[in-house]
Amino acid sequence: MFLQQLINGVALGSVYALIALGYTMVYGIITLINFAHGEIFMVGAFVGLLLISYFKVNVFIAIVGAMIVCMIMGVLIERIAYRPLRKSSRLSALISAIGVSIFLSSLALMLFGADAKGFPDSAFPVRQLRIGSADVSTLQLLIIGVSACLMLGLEFIVQKTKIGKAMRATSEDYNTAALMGIDVNRVISFTFALGSALAAAGGVLVGVLFNAVSFNMGLMAGLKAFAAAVLGGIGSIPGAMLGGLLLGVSEVFGVAIGYSSYRDAIAFAILVLVLLVKPTGLLGQKITKKV
Repeated sequence: MFLQQLINGVALGSVYALIALGYTMVYGIITLINFAHGEIFMVGAFVGLLLISYFKVNVFIAIVGAMIVCMIMGVLIERIAYRPLRKSSRLSALISAIGVSIFLSSLALMLFGADAKGFPDSAFPVRQLRIGSADVSTLQLLIIGVSACLMLGLEFIVQKTKIGKAMRATSEDYNTAALMGIDVNRVISFTFALGSALAAAGGVLVGVLFNAVSFNMGLMAGLKAFAAAVLGGIGSIPGAMLGGLLLGVSEVFGVAIGYSSYRDAIAFAILVLVLLVKPTGLLGQKITKKV
């Protein structure tokens, strides 16, 4: 049973990690909590559903299509809702983020209705495999595999590419990076695009896993992913990955031992306990400012 629940938890935690990466990257660059990120996750799920249902594409093409659409959406949101407020107070940007979140969920409600929509059976053929004493579905392997590939791709972009170096420099010191010739607006837009693409992939994977896509699915998923980002250390990419996995595993094991009615509370209870012991999160670092 332990191995079975561990696999279930890793599959769920992989999705939390994909969404949490968007939160932590944006915060690391411009210290903004993008509360519209959960709704981008929801939009990605609907785009994947439309591509599979009406254009009869396979799940991999649906994931790529959803990522492209949400990358464009992420850039537009940053350009319209956040960039004009960049020099304003953080409260103004926070209110703008909440406004974007409400707008996107209301738009989805108007377009698709309140009832949850299911993926067609042809979206991904599910088979059960026996690994040791655990039954693992090919869908769980798909989620873990795609999530791992996307996380490795993100790590490569951040550590090995020119734009990744610019992201790290901007995160270290926004003003100095601009003085050194880095186009910080381009870096911020790219960060939003990258985070939105990861959230879209997570949306499609969750939609296929639970066979349900609804206008409000981004609310709780976004809150849990935010909790995962804070748990791992907000601003830390490895921390977001670790936090997402720990959150998913803890939630699944909590349900397995009989606390299914507290499923959503488990994530936030763990977050509170960790922050009481280590306020910066598991892999976060204390920031010291010299005045």
